[in-house]
Amino acid sequence: MRSALRRLLLPLLILLLLPVPAAAQKMIALSFDDAPRRAGAFFTPDERTQRIIAELKEAKAPQAVFFVNPTAIGHGDGVGGAERIAAYVAAGHVIANHSNSHPRLSTTDTTAYLADIDAAEAWLNGRPGYRPWFRFPFLDEGGKDKAKRDALRQGLAARGLRNGYVTAESSDWHLENLTRDAVQAGKTVDRKALGALYVTWHVEAADFADAMMKQVTGRQPVQVLLLHETDLAALYIGDLVRALRKAGWTVVTADQAYADPIGKEMPDTPSANGTLTEALAWAAGAPAPRWYRYNQTDLATAMFRTKVLGEGEAE
Repeated sequence: MRSALRRLLLPLLILLLLPVPAAAQKMIALSFDDAPRRAGAFFTPDERTQRIIAELKEAKAPQAVFFVNPTAIGHGDGVGGAERIAAYVAAGHVIANHSNSHPRLSTTDTTAYLADIDAAEAWLNGRPGYRPWFRFPFLDEGGKDKAKRDALRQGLAARGLRNGYVTAESSDWHLENLTRDAVQAGKTVDRKALGALYVTWHVEAADFADAMMKQVTGRQPVQVLLLHETDLAALYIGDLVRALRKAGWTVVTADQAYADPIGKEMPDTPSANGTLTEALAWAAGAPAPRWYRYNQTDLATAMFRTKVLGEGEAE
């Protein structure tokens, strides 16, 4: 009798002693590159900033980070470039280094590249909202030149800067360029369809990154979504935040995202560029594609022409 009872209770006891897995969590932070950008298709730069701030506030989005190119201030960005950066900080967001003049590391001398970072730091450091994070322009960390990659890793560490990496992106800069070109050409832009692409592609890119991270790391780190300070963000960022939440994402602060230990990873890949998700997948031997499909600009262009301009057929 007692033996039979033990056999019955033993599996239950084992189950009770096993660690309980944490509930799956999809957390993501918002980051905006290339602030302050020049005028786009629909707004002046000042109007864009005001609208991005208002849309984030209305959507109750937490602190985002704006990666700044100081050399753009006062050069083609309209009146009030520095004031626009200050406005983001006053609204509760933070700022970080995106280089001074947005060079591509693969085609830039290492010493000159580090000097460009230093020039941006001279403008940024000490300002309200500053964070010691550096994001590589074009997400180019040296490409196939591992010596250059390692020199920059050492250079950032020596300066007290960390890599302001990205884990999810959908090439919104390309969608912005397509839109601006279409407007300048006098074409009719379906704003509703444009917004649907902007929102859907970013949510899909986040879900893609989440699935890839679970596959290659076995967990769900806090994602960092790459956006740009564009007119499309001014139009649709509130819709995107709401769509992310509807898809099960918790939008968190940039500070929380960059506290995730995933940021300590420095994958060794044949070419250092792109998202951290892609690099980790590459290092783990995951087959291509290791990137969200609409980062392929030919596919994105075809879809834009079909859905937004009513031309041709999407592939």
